[in-house]
Amino acid sequence: MEHLCDLYAKHYDPLNPVLCFDEKSKQSLANERSPIAAKEGSFEKIDYEYKRNGTRNLFVAVEPLDGWRNISVTKRRTRKDFANEIKRIIELPRYQNAKTIHFVLDNLNTHFEKSFVEAFGQAETMHIMEKIQFHYTPKHASWLNMAEMEIGILDRESIRGRIGTEEKLIIHTNAYQKARNDKKSKITWKFTTEKAREKFKYEVNTNLQN
Repeated sequence: MEHLCDLYAKHYDPLNPVLCFDEKSKQSLANERSPIAAKEGSFEKIDYEYKRNGTRNLFVAVEPLDGWRNISVTKRRTRKDFANEIKRIIELPRYQNAKTIHFVLDNLNTHFEKSFVEAFGQAETMHIMEKIQFHYTPKHASWLNMAEMEIGILDRESIRGRIGTEEKLIIHTNAYQKARNDKKSKITWKFTTEKAREKFKYEVNTNLQN
């Protein structure tokens, strides 16, 4: 926990960017009947019946200190999907000159080096791992990942209602991403190491020896 708080407290460095990364499953629900459009003095009316069109996965990466996020819609979230997404991100022009890209993520079983080995083999994995460093949230403390905050905003502002197709989901997420990036909407993290020690009532013994 302290490691992540200290990481978040650092100043923005484009050569060593910090990205928070997470996933969200979105069920695709299509209306059985067309909604009745809103009129003056009344809301839009949506029938309670709907059709299930499966689910889609959203990969969400956000740089809290620079107000940038990137969202991808995929059919699954397997090890290979995760590996392909991380590789796609680090190959973006934005990170061409980065020395180390720091990813904050939870302990999901796909979020490890073996996913790259399965997807690309050992040689390519070594090349990828030279470019990135993973920082994991403690178990049962995924709230320390600021990507969860970004996903919460995405859900409230863009994708909470029924979205019946993958194409419409992509349209919604692209519009959200562009609007937030154009505004450079940042996330301010206020939970410092000092506040963590106060809240959880513990002290660090600096005299401990190995």
